[in-house]
Amino acid sequence: MSWISALADLQQQGEACVLVTIIEERGSTPRNAGSKMVVTAERIFETIGGGHLEYKAMEMAREMLASRSQDTRLERFSLGASLGQCCGGATVLLFEPMGQPQAQIAVFGAGHVGRALVPLLASLPCKVRWIDSRENEFPEQIPAGVDKIINDEVVDEVENMPPGIYYIVMTHNHQLDLELTAAILKRGDFAYYGLIGSKTKRVKFEHRLRERGFADTLMARMRCPMGLAEVKGKLPVEIAVSIAGEVIATYNASFGQDVKKGESSVAKLLPASRRS
Repeated sequence: MSWISALADLQQQGEACVLVTIIEERGSTPRNAGSKMVVTAERIFETIGGGHLEYKAMEMAREMLASRSQDTRLERFSLGASLGQCCGGATVLLFEPMGQPQAQIAVFGAGHVGRALVPLLASLPCKVRWIDSRENEFPEQIPAGVDKIINDEVVDEVENMPPGIYYIVMTHNHQLDLELTAAILKRGDFAYYGLIGSKTKRVKFEHRLRERGFADTLMARMRCPMGLAEVKGKLPVEIAVSIAGEVIATYNASFGQDVKKGESSVAKLLPASRRS
């Protein structure tokens, strides 16, 4: 895959990367100025010549990804014994971070509230997984940036989620909601978990979860009822706005904090100019 195609695909997937470009060459070098390589946390696309130079560039790019650096960086390399290369020339590399890691949100349930909520979430800088066992519940048009997942064993999808994700559960079945809750709490590495329902539903779920051995401290991280209390109303769109507002508020309040059993690498859901 060409570097430009890789960048386009990674942007669509919401995956951060670093574009490495040879901007200057002196003497004998493995590749000419203008050669590019795209580096992600696990993959590379194209090459700047291989060998120790490329390995060192990959290492630096991944350090930038790990630290979430958004600053460009210039590095000069002599292609001699210190790099284990015998070209004898020198090269200057430009490192350009591309794309903030995006918020990852899993929505379980394609009912009325789910159909009102997902388009709102899709309009934010985030990646949404929309999951249900009932294909006919999904609308014909799925918003851009949303992956529709149909699985008869909905609970199995919890295992496929990355750490630091936001879970929103609003299925058509209370028992399914309970099993999803147990699976999500068992992982414990979520940034946010919201369960649709009343205070009575929460009390019932907590009782059943205690019987399964879940600690009160863990259950306290579950939002149920979820959504901003200030947003009143029972219409699907009113509930959806309330939930979306809470997700944004929760994220911007906790950005940069570690998530238990893993770190969240999600992007800010509001531009800096609108955050206080």
